[in-house]
Amino acid sequence: MAGRTAVVLVSGGLDSAVVLAWMQREGFECIALTIDYGQRHHVELECARRLAAHASVREHLVQQIDLRAVGGSALTGSDPVPKDGASHGIPITYVPARNTLFLSLALGLAEARGARDIALGINAVDYSGYPDCRPAFLESFSATANLATRAGVEAAQQGHLAFHFHAPLLNLSKPQIIRLGDELGVDFARTSSCYDPLHDGSPCGQCDSCRIRAAGFASADLVDPRMR
Repeated sequence: MAGRTAVVLVSGGLDSAVVLAWMQREGFECIALTIDYGQRHHVELECARRLAAHASVREHLVQQIDLRAVGGSALTGSDPVPKDGASHGIPITYVPARNTLFLSLALGLAEARGARDIALGINAVDYSGYPDCRPAFLESFSATANLATRAGVEAAQQGHLAFHFHAPLLNLSKPQIIRLGDELGVDFARTSSCYDPLHDGSPCGQCDSCRIRAAGFASADLVDPRMR
């Protein structure tokens, strides 16, 4: 894989930080893509900038796409983020079609830059129940990407796929992800997972994402530097 370029979706969260480090370890030259979609937890955007700068990525593009006008999520609207740990089904923090939109932007960037690998930090084990974090979704999007692009058509004429998608955390538990990040030297202090940060950017400690992160660090027998 040495010498190959990959577009990596970097949100500023724990999972995407681990994916970025993993892709670099695998020998990819990385282009980081961060989406500013009007999220209430905008502190993660600054975390993404710090992560990308620390990793010395080839390019870091922050793409704006305001999803507040679309609505349908507590992350882009005024509805309160649940903090009682009692979410059932798909929670209100689900952002309609978010990963489909993000991967579409990553695909366009990859094709424009001549990259043929795209990586993201979706996880189907310790997550909040979002439908666009499942293996079936990624398989479906991969098929679409290779059908709907010029690079995909040209590659098919040669008998191979143009785009390859990497989701190395897909089947890992949160403790496994944290241990992997620790092995890769990820500085978790540069990351933010909270859906509803306090005014100073510190985590609320009560939302689903904070709870999952805290439980992950506890199970991994590691201290979360964000909570010191």
